[in-house]
Parts: sequence; structure tokens; C-alpha cells
Amino acid sequence: MAGLTLDHVVHPGRFDAGSDLHAAQPFTFASMERAAEFACGAVDVRTLAVLFRDEADMELPASFRRLPELERCIADLRPFRVRRKLALLRDILAAGCRRGNAEYVVFTNVDIALQPHFYLAVAALIGRGHDAFVINRRTIPAASFDLADLPLMYAELGEPHPGYDCFVFRRDLYPRFTLGEVCIGTAWVGRALLANLAVHAARFREFRDLHLTFHLGDSLSWRQTEFDDYLQANREEYQRVASALEREAGGFPAEFRSYLLDAGRQRSIPDFDRFFIAAGRCLPLEAP
Repeated sequence: MAGLTLDHVVHPGRFDAGSDLHAAQPFTFASMERAAEFACGAVDVRTLAVLFRDEADMELPASFRRLPELERCIADLRPFRVRRKLALLRDILAAGCRRGNAEYVVFTNVDIALQPHFYLAVAALIGRGHDAFVINRRTIPAASFDLADLPLMYAELGEPHPGYDCFVFRRDLYPRFTLGEVCIGTAWVGRALLANLAVHAARFREFRDLHLTFHLGDSLSWRQTEFDDYLQANREEYQRVASALEREAGGFPAEFRSYLLDAGRQRSIPDFDRFFIAAGRCLPLEAP
């Protein structure tokens, strides 16, 4: 897609040396730089690092633009058993959308690495008329890799993962989003952004089988019992977000409501090989 500009927003941080995020973040940075180089001349990619103010001087690749604008975390707004410095999703996206100026925004979790052709594939999907979409990751083995092994990591087929951690949307959709106090670092945060895209986009799709992003292992550290109150708070906040979106849309069809609110086997997933979603309604791919 000629002339396409992308602002890729990530939220790096300083993590404990033994944490999954500490291990994954360097691979994310390196893969983003390589993917931007691969797309050079075809897609103008700008990488925006939204940071907490007290982490403004953290080490980042020179190509990343620093946005040290975050002053609060979810633990500043409500009590939890263990204080965790988890940013609000709306604060991250607000900084990225306000300080960026590209037509489209990419938002990924900071532990999500990219295939070299990621940005070119995103441009191709936008060229097919999608103004918002989600790309599900592949999970590769959590082996002992270093940065020189990125080509081997690209080659790992991995396993599909149902979670949401890679989003693309037109920047002018963002002012319409309702995100409440949903925070990163636990469940339901991805569903909150997905719901906004599916309600506000003219042509939304979830791509469940594209080999475009990957994640090292699947330790599910956020599910530790000591962090249960974060998960519960996010789920309750997401339910408020979904209710607000449903009121705005004038009600949801039963299948779409299940897609947003149910989990596990109870959840209905639209057949994205046949349909896209517009304003919370499934329409055939052939529709204009």
C-alpha cells in the first residue's frame, strides 16, 4: 500500500531480571527494528515507546521515539494485595495517538516479537479494506535463545494462541474508544481493545492463523494466585466497558455478545473466513 504510515506503539519497562518480560523485551526490540528495515521504502514505520516518567532514561534502540508520559498505574487508583506498576491501556494509547501522526496505529504487547515481513503484511491487510484488525500470535518454545538466533526463531512454526496482543487500527478511530480503567499485565485487557475495534470499525477482522508474530513460551505468570485481584478487577472493568459499548451500539446480536463476553467453550467466535464485523454486526466478506 503506497504511502502508508504506521505508528507502532509499545510500552517498554524495567522488569525483574528473572521475569519473562525482561527476557522477551530485547527480542521484541530487535524484531521491530528488522521488520522496519525490511519494509523500508514501502511502509513508513515509526516506533513509539510510551514510558513511565521515572523510566524515561531506560535503554532503548536509537530508532525508538521516547514518550515518557505515564504518571499513574492501576495501583494508584484502587488497592491490591500486592502493588504492581501496571499502566492503564487508555493512558498508553492516548500518549501514542496524541504524539504520533500516522494514519494507522499498531499496538503490541512488549513481549510480542515480529516476523520480518510483519509491516508489509499489515499494509496488505489494510489494502484489502480493513480499518481495524487483530493478529493472533504463535507461541514458540521457551528455549535458550540469544539475539543472534532470531532467524531460527522466525523459522519456528510454534502453536496458535487465542489471546489478543497485536492490534492495528485507523488512528482517527481512537477518540471514540471506551477503555475505562482496564490495565495491562493481566487478562481481559486485549478483549477490551478488540471490543472497541469491533464496535467502531467499518471493517474489522480477527486473523487467527497468520504467522506474523510470536511469543517465547507461555508461562502465564499473570495467573499467580497473589495477582487474582488484578484479574478480577480487570474483568469487572471490562464488563463495564462492554456494557457501555453495547448501549452505544443500541444492542448486540447474541453471537457477537458471546464473542465479547464469554470465555472458553461457551464463547462463539465469528467465522472470519466468511464474515467481517461492522459496528458489532457480522457481514459477509463480499459486502462493500
